[in-house]
Amino acid sequence: MSSIQFKLNNHPVAVNVDGQTPLLWVLRDTLGLTGTKYGCGVLQCGACTVHIDDEPTRSCQLAIETVAGKRVTTIEGLAEHRSHPIQQAWIAEQVPQCGYCQSGQIMAAAALLAKNPSPSDRDIELAMRGNLCRCGTYRRIRRAIRRAASASGAAASPTAQNRGQ
Repeated sequence: MSSIQFKLNNHPVAVNVDGQTPLLWVLRDTLGLTGTKYGCGVLQCGACTVHIDDEPTRSCQLAIETVAGKRVTTIEGLAEHRSHPIQQAWIAEQVPQCGYCQSGQIMAAAALLAKNPSPSDRDIELAMRGNLCRCGTYRRIRRAIRRAASASGAAASPTAQNRGQ
C-alpha cells in the first residue's frame, strides 16, 4: 500500500491503496463517488469514462498509481448543479432511458465539446463510438451534443470551469 496523491474534481486527495487497484474502484469504494459506473470491466463499454488531465479515459482497468499527480474529473465534478451545457442538453433532450451508461456518455461528450465546440456528425460518431448504450438512445445522444454545441457556442473544458470556482 502506498499513498497516491492526485487532484480529484479540483480538490487534492491522497489515497492509501495498492497502486494496481483500478481507478474505478478507488473512486467508487474508497472515495464514495458512485457516479462513474462499472459496465464491462474490459475497456469496451465506456460506462467508466472519466477525464484525466482533460482526456476521456476508461477507469475500469487503469491502475490508480498512473494518476499520481494528475487531474481526475468524474461526473460529480463536471459542473455544479448539472450546469455544464452537455448536462443541460441531456436533460432537455431526455436522453437517458435506463441511465446506466449516461455518466460515461456525458463525460465523453463533454471532452468532445471542449476540444471541438462545433462537431460534425462524423466527429460526434468518432468521439462517442466507444460508449455503448444498452437502451439504444444514440439519436438522443447526438441531438443533445448538437444542442449543447449550439447553445454554448463553445463548451469549456470541465477542469477549466472548475478552476474558476
